[in-house]
Amino acid sequence: MADEWKQPSDPPPPMFLGEKERNLVKQVNDELLERVVGQQVLYYPIDIERSNFHPLYGEAIEKTFLSPVRVYALVVFDGKATQFLENFGVEKTTSITVNFHKRRLTEDQDLYVREGDFVFYAGQYFEIVALSWPKFLFGQDEYYFEIQAKCIRAREGLFDAT
Repeated sequence: MADEWKQPSDPPPPMFLGEKERNLVKQVNDELLERVVGQQVLYYPIDIERSNFHPLYGEAIEKTFLSPVRVYALVVFDGKATQFLENFGVEKTTSITVNFHKRRLTEDQDLYVREGDFVFYAGQYFEIVALSWPKFLFGQDEYYFEIQAKCIRAREGLFDAT
């Protein structure tokens, strides 16, 4: 054998993982969420400019919200749980997990999910208490596929949509 194989100095670009493929995945997921799954939530983002946040702690006692935005998402009902609170009695909580399509929110609707925002689903208001980004697109850590929001039902009087 006269010609020996030599390893290239630069690895080739990843196959089937470019911008076109990411756009195809976005298009397919948009259609699935809107036409097949069809679940909708009303998303109430906090108005950062008009809410009076504490300069040290970053919390606001009274929050001001922007107009609601209709968002298609995959919503999972986590169920109801009963918890005994010492000296206070029993508390029942309802929780849901909302799986948002990240690119649909950020690119198409200019919306950024935050803890403390509210969603309206199945006739009830829920507060987002925890966020996670559980899936990478094609295993690439710079491209998140979804935003998963853990939400608990808001107590009466905590949130007023009017």
